[in-house]
Amino acid sequence: MDAATATATPARAFIGVSEVWVPEGDRLVHAAGDYGALTAFEEASVRTSFGKGEGLPGKAWSEGRPVVLKGFDGSYFQRIEAAKEAGLTSAVALPVFDGDTLKAVLVVLCGDDEMTTGAIEVWAERDGLLMLDDGYYGAAKHFEWVSKHTHFPKGQGLPGGVWAAQTPMLMRDLGSGYRFIRSESAGAAGLTTGLGLPIPVPGDQNYVATLLSARGTPIARRFEIWDAREARVGRDGGAVLVDGLCEREGALWNEDNPKRAQDWQGPIGKVLGTGLPLVIGGAQIAAGYSSMVALPIHRDGEIAHIVAWYL
Repeated sequence: MDAATATATPARAFIGVSEVWVPEGDRLVHAAGDYGALTAFEEASVRTSFGKGEGLPGKAWSEGRPVVLKGFDGSYFQRIEAAKEAGLTSAVALPVFDGDTLKAVLVVLCGDDEMTTGAIEVWAERDGLLMLDDGYYGAAKHFEWVSKHTHFPKGQGLPGGVWAAQTPMLMRDLGSGYRFIRSESAGAAGLTTGLGLPIPVPGDQNYVATLLSARGTPIARRFEIWDAREARVGRDGGAVLVDGLCEREGALWNEDNPKRAQDWQGPIGKVLGTGLPLVIGGAQIAAGYSSMVALPIHRDGEIAHIVAWYL
């Protein structure tokens, strides 16, 4: 693949908007976002705040769980008109909890047409199995049907593997990989790469989110998983890149010479320093990418992992 092809921005990305909301007193306020050309929706968002239970971010806060909203009309979504004008039709809210304390809510919003394919799924534990709580699939309707009728024991498939390990996982070649249980329907839908991550929440409920990317309308062109656990990096802190995949560079993980990040140095370091998700675009990120999202996963009072995806 030549550089021009690898760095070209796709005609339509699966995710149209990514934004971070953080608690300030009894409200969630806008902290960061990447809106691309959707400036009117960005302006409406920056002016908005949410109380506990209000809107999509507030619902994720009050219910203490990830929330999928596949249609805005008649719903509790508060920016309906602005979203409609921007062509946004669905959203997923992923809360970031440190124990019982909400640190932030990451919201991603998507449009809908006959060409947009991919998946953002939320799996919830019920009766010893992971069942699909909800998901957004774009045009991948058959894959959605298969997913609704699939469940995962601990350790099986991408959701079950994340559940068993309580760590993020990256799967390649979804359409042909024997470890991906839904490989046949994933291949038919054009899905190629899967990122699974645990979503720790207050209480004993287990949630796993999966981001499944397709070539034509990718969620990302680069995925990274960073391990920040003291048991892995030592008392000096920081994080080490333990897995990654890039359209341009291929596999990113080098066991003999792993890439490291230190607190406050670069985007990953900023997440380490703040403990908050990061959404950036434009000149602030590596050449060849238009946006980056980095999401921390807190466990046992520390940042355990950071997952990042770049478009």
